[in-house]
Amino acid sequence: MHNPSPDNSQSTRYPVSVKGVLIHENNVLLLKNERDEWELPGGKLELYETPEDCVVREIEEETGLRIVAGQIMRPYVFYISNVTPVLILPFHCHCKNFDAIRISHEHKEIGTFDVHRLDQLKLPPGYRNTILAALELEDTTPQP
Repeated sequence: MHNPSPDNSQSTRYPVSVKGVLIHENNVLLLKNERDEWELPGGKLELYETPEDCVVREIEEETGLRIVAGQIMRPYVFYISNVTPVLILPFHCHCKNFDAIRISHEHKEIGTFDVHRLDQLKLPPGYRNTILAALELEDTTPQP
């Protein structure tokens, strides 16, 4: 589906969402949103905040995990409910393990899922593609 881009008068209201891909032992951390879709942790980039600082802050707020922002991955545009465009800036992130995860009030559920079974989840294609790209990075990136 081709969605129109916002015109210049809307560009100041074009949101940027910074997301983190956290994979531990071939399981990825996902959160269920109000649309009953699974998504990567992260959120809106604040004014004067770096994308790296944003992903670290958002993941700690949403999951309780302290992470390290790694390599930025391929950005893309996601349309919320096929209407509202959001620029997604995903990062390949690192944490020691998922033992300390907790859910915040922002989501309905939290879970870890086998990266080889993503097709069984209600997960937007952009997130699925980003997770699979991060899985390839897992094999080549030294963990902190």
